[in-house]
Amino acid sequence: MTAPTRREYLAYGGAVAGSGLLAGCSAGTESGSTTEPTETEAETRTETETDTSTATETESETTSTTESYAVAMAPMGEVAFDRVPERIFTRLTHHAGMAFALGRGNDVNAMHAPDYYHELWSQFTERLEGVSLDWKGLYSSWDPDKETLYELDSDVHLTDPASVAALDSWDGADLEEIGENVAPWFGNKFSDRHGTPPDEWTDAYRYYDLWEIFERVAQVFREEARYEALAEIRADLLEMIEADLPPADRRPTAVMGGMSDVQNPYVYNVDTPGFLTAHLRPLGPLDAFGDDVSSGDRVDMEAMLEADPDVIFTLGGMHPQTDMAAVRDGLADDSVGRNLTAVENGRVYAQGARYQGPILNLFQLEMTAKQLYPDRFGEWPTYVDGPYPEIPDDEQLFDRERVAAIIRGEL
Repeated sequence: MTAPTRREYLAYGGAVAGSGLLAGCSAGTESGSTTEPTETEAETRTETETDTSTATETESETTSTTESYAVAMAPMGEVAFDRVPERIFTRLTHHAGMAFALGRGNDVNAMHAPDYYHELWSQFTERLEGVSLDWKGLYSSWDPDKETLYELDSDVHLTDPASVAALDSWDGADLEEIGENVAPWFGNKFSDRHGTPPDEWTDAYRYYDLWEIFERVAQVFREEARYEALAEIRADLLEMIEADLPPADRRPTAVMGGMSDVQNPYVYNVDTPGFLTAHLRPLGPLDAFGDDVSSGDRVDMEAMLEADPDVIFTLGGMHPQTDMAAVRDGLADDSVGRNLTAVENGRVYAQGARYQGPILNLFQLEMTAKQLYPDRFGEWPTYVDGPYPEIPDDEQLFDRERVAAIIRGEL
């Protein structure tokens, strides 16, 4: 028996779901942790650099919402759209953040840990006049079930199908069914750390940087002008940073991690390839752990002291429920942690999110530049809680008013 079409499901939703034809797994629960939700997918890090594929041009340059067009990105290949998507399903917030940057943040109907990320993203939107988002109460979609995807009736699943295939609850037939009966898949996740996708997706996979993915997502929504405007701001920011970086031998060592458990934090290398470190690599800090630790590993305080980073970045540190004072005190009170150079020098800093979108990337480039090199880019205010700190106009590294206007569609 063939799977029902979306039209059939909408007409006979309850009966179809009850028949068992669309039986799936239970939805993943939202993390209640006050540190950024961790990954549970089985992933391994690969050192193999893969050439990025080139985005195809849309079939027409018109902004018509009725004329069909196509956009290409690995691992999906070329994906056809008969109109600009309105209802947007996501799993991870780099994709949701791209929709937000294009003025479509409130069209997102699902994401992993929506309440957590609503509160975290809102710490940054506070500095963007006339811009807000509302992600509270959305479907928590880490491990989505098929029935819910039919019910959401999205126009695009802004999600990497390879990352869904990595879940035990999904297989190729499920992905094909939802792609044909509801809406296409369009996303790329394993570029975050150049991780290894499931075997059946390896040949089709390519790695992109954050803004290369964003460029293709903008094509999906026919928002190329918004992308270009934001990309110009990023290019100017990177040029400013690169022009004033100190030589490599004068740069601090650093580590990024989840520090809610100061006895056994999970850590990420600051030079890991991929968009996980899109706000770190341009600033060139020296990785404290080197090859001794792989990104995402847990370490104890003895290992931290052996690496002895000059700077510790705390992922999720700007979340309203993260107590940065407690993080700093916990390290200072630990018999080993108190000896860390970063602790002794007061260089334990709050950061934002692991799956950053383009707008958070701009903020995190600015904040990290100030945290690493205050003598060159201006002091970073001591952050304990609250929204992204107010930075004097003459010390801001990018124009908030311009960014807000672009998100609002005022190009």
